[in-house]
Amino acid sequence: MARFVAQGFLRLDGVVPQEINERAIAALTEGLPEVAYGTPLGGAFAPDTFIDALLALPVVAGAVESLVGPGPTVDHHAVHVREPHEGQAQPLHGDAIIDVRPDAFDIQLMYYPHEVTAEMGGTLSVPGSHLRRINETDVGRVQNLRGQTRLTCPAGTVVLVHHGIWHSGRRNDTAGRRYMYKLRLNPTVPQVRLWDVCDLHDPAVAAELNTYFPWFEQATARLEIYNRVLLWRALTGDDSFDVEYWVTRVSNRPTLRSPA
Repeated sequence: MARFVAQGFLRLDGVVPQEINERAIAALTEGLPEVAYGTPLGGAFAPDTFIDALLALPVVAGAVESLVGPGPTVDHHAVHVREPHEGQAQPLHGDAIIDVRPDAFDIQLMYYPHEVTAEMGGTLSVPGSHLRRINETDVGRVQNLRGQTRLTCPAGTVVLVHHGIWHSGRRNDTAGRRYMYKLRLNPTVPQVRLWDVCDLHDPAVAAELNTYFPWFEQATARLEIYNRVLLWRALTGDDSFDVEYWVTRVSNRPTLRSPA
């Protein structure tokens, strides 16, 4: 969980069985029905759909509940297709930038039902970018950042991302279509200690939250650590947690006392 807060994503490689993958490709080719905003996830998809089967997988269901809790609602879902030899990529961007909640977040589930090779234009993302607020495609003029990742993965891979992560669909240089199914989920409960917290005070937690990435600037990188601490405090309910004293230092407000 600390790694998710630091990096902005959780990757589950090849966790979806091939039978579901095949059903998914057929359904994504035909297109999907719309789901109204705010529909409870438990009743959003029919039992005979690949989406219902995907979400019922224990590893996926467990990850979703750890991040947004039980009973989330559907924000939206969509089929993302990179066409063969399309010749261009999406600009780098962040979704829903008006969403600046410091103490909560949505997740976007990205599901790849077939293998994604480097030539197929796998989703590019920038680890650690999710808490750096940008205005949609204002970073679209940037072509590459040090430390970015271009997804290559086996069939049946699921990636769960914080709604603010910088990402883009890359150019598909192959003769086949590249599919990705995206599902955004909104929490309906406070996102506090929703996961197994038996190792909450392990030193590895603070180490994860103090991770620096190659694209960070020397000075403003401290803001990323600061914002992670704020989010971690919200997720754990522990207002005393800190990394390198960043938040404790600037939240110090001594109370003026009258002389005895």
